[in-house]
Amino acid sequence: MYTIKKAKQIVNLTSNFEQGAWKDAENLSISIVRPESSVHHPIINARMLYDDMGIYLRFEVQDRYVLARKTNYQDGVCSDSCVEFFIQPKGRKDYYNFEMNAIGTVLLYNVIDATRTDHGFKDYKKVPFEKVQGMSMATTLHDVIDPEITEPVDWALAAFIPFSIFDLDEKVKSGDVWRGNLYKCADHSSHKHWISAFPLSVLNYHLPECFQEIAFE
Repeated sequence: MYTIKKAKQIVNLTSNFEQGAWKDAENLSISIVRPESSVHHPIINARMLYDDMGIYLRFEVQDRYVLARKTNYQDGVCSDSCVEFFIQPKGRKDYYNFEMNAIGTVLLYNVIDATRTDHGFKDYKKVPFEKVQGMSMATTLHDVIDPEITEPVDWALAAFIPFSIFDLDEKVKSGDVWRGNLYKCADHSSHKHWISAFPLSVLNYHLPECFQEIAFE
């Protein structure tokens, strides 16, 4: 289980884990490497906070072979060096997959039934661009990266995710428990890898049965 603490001060997306509000957040290591991965295993840590308006999320990554080609909303960013946050609100079967490459390009679906078909998932919706206008992001890498950076490079991505994206029936409060998982991948880099915070039964990030509890303190 991961506990999201309530922010006691304004959260600065550009601050690192040793600064400001992030110092109080619980650390989550994204370190479970799928055996299908290459020998490159980046070191990834994430932290989350929340307030009445939404969730603050920051990834810090010690990486190599970094690639970032996708620049448009809903592009397939999992082919790039990418961090991902899959989250299922309390009491619901659907979930949201926030997929974000190293330069901040986002893919976001609302998945109702993740059963695979010839055309994707059995039941899902692409979250429209206007719905994510309240989302904000800060990255330490900004320009398209192609060819990949083969030398070691540290990068970070932080995002504010407003609760309005989730169409909630009630306000999030202390004690609420959602479910989810966090991931890192780079499907088209020279050193592919698939890494998660919580264990996966197979190489498939879209497994709600493998989500773990994410509790609001």
